This record gives sequence, structure tokens and C-alpha cells, in this order.
Amino acid sequence: MGGTHAGRVDRPSPWPWLVPVVALVAGALFASSVRAAQGQDIRPDQAMLPDLIRSQNRTNQERSTEIDRLQAAVDEQTAALAPGDVDTQKLERQANELAPLAGRTEVEGPAVRVELDDASLPGGEVPTGADPDDYVIHQQDVQAVVNALWSGGAEAMMLQDQRVISTSAVRCVGNTLILQGRVYSPPYVITALGNPERLRESLLTDGEVENLRQWSLAIGLGYDVKTLGDTTFPAYSGSIVPAHAVVPVQ
Repeated sequence: MGGTHAGRVDRPSPWPWLVPVVALVAGALFASSVRAAQGQDIRPDQAMLPDLIRSQNRTNQERSTEIDRLQAAVDEQTAALAPGDVDTQKLERQANELAPLAGRTEVEGPAVRVELDDASLPGGEVPTGADPDDYVIHQQDVQAVVNALWSGGAEAMMLQDQRVISTSAVRCVGNTLILQGRVYSPPYVITALGNPERLRESLLTDGEVENLRQWSLAIGLGYDVKTLGDTTFPAYSGSIVPAHAVVPVQ
């Protein structure tokens, strides 16, 4: 039997109970975001990274200075413990003799400086089809120069503003160099104290350095060598105690 409704049927509106539920869910999400960010921006600005690196470098420098101060105090107290002990005096003499070889003393003399830098690209763009890695200085490039200078009879060496020794580790992460807790960007400056002629000759005859020099001519990598006059290097302030040792298999 057909028919029509006589009028509109009123149904209860869902909004009186839906609005509080939505508000509770939104509040929970907001609180979760605050906890996840720990009161900070969830998406930190990448532009802050250089400032963080510089801040950490300053902290490392301050701690290195404090270490030097404490080491000097320890040495002074150690020397005062048994000034008349023959064995102690003998050990102190041996330590003083080895100190220059371990880089523990300030040194001065003629030096050779090598500066390495990434290629300067017109417009900052790598040519089409080229490998971007070819246009930057890598860890092996820095290490090749360092090894060649040691082979050339370097008596002491500086990398950037730090004194390094034969066991110092040179590591690169991306386009930055990490040395003894500090981070550096190119150009990288390696300075070696010794006979300038022997040092330069070693650079000229080293195969890996020659390969770097050819790349510098081909695509513009920065490679510059200069002879310096008398140059003063500070004492090495890092640890000279081995972290571990490996016994060779006979």
C-alpha cells in the first residue's frame, strides 16, 4: 500500500558527543608531538648544522686546553714525588729523550706546506655525465700527501691547526675531515717540517700524489705546494697510549 510521510522525522544530532571526542583526540596528538620533540622542533633546520659543528669544535678545543693543563700538573707532581730516586731520574731522562720523537715538544725549522681543495665548478654544477666524487678531495688524497711527506723525512707535521704524529688517524666523512675530535672543511692544509728539497722530491715521486696532481690539472682540484721559512709547531697534545695491539701471526 503506497503512501507518503506526513512530515519530517527529527533524529538526535551526533555533534553534542562527537565534538568532545574530536577535542580529546586532538589533545592527545598534540601532547604526543610535544613529548616526541622534547620541547623542540620536530624538523630541525639543516642550517643549524654548521653552527653545531663550530660549537662542538670550541668545546673540544677548551677540553684539549684543560687536558694540557692537567697533564702538566701531573708531570710536575710526578717529578716531585721522588726527586732523589735514581730509577725515577733515569726514567725521566729516557722520557725527555723520547719526547721529541713522540711529538711532545715544540719544534721549529723550515717547512713545506701543501694545500688541497675541492674543484671550483662554474655555477657550482658538476658537468653532465661526470661523477661528482671526482671533484672533491677525499680521505685517500689527504693520506697520500701525509704519507709522502713522512717518507720524505718529515720531522714533524701539522694538519690544519693540529700537530699530528705518525699514528694520527686521518678520516673523512662526506666533504669534511675529522681529526682528533674536530671537524674541518676544505681547503685542507698539511705542513711538514724538515728538509724542503727532500719533502718536495718525495711529493714529486709518490705515485698516489702524482695521480692527485694529474686530476688537479684535468678537472681543477686544488693542489698547491709552497716552501716556508722557519715555522714553529706546537707540541702534540693527543694521547700516545695505544688503545689496542695486534700480534702478527708467525
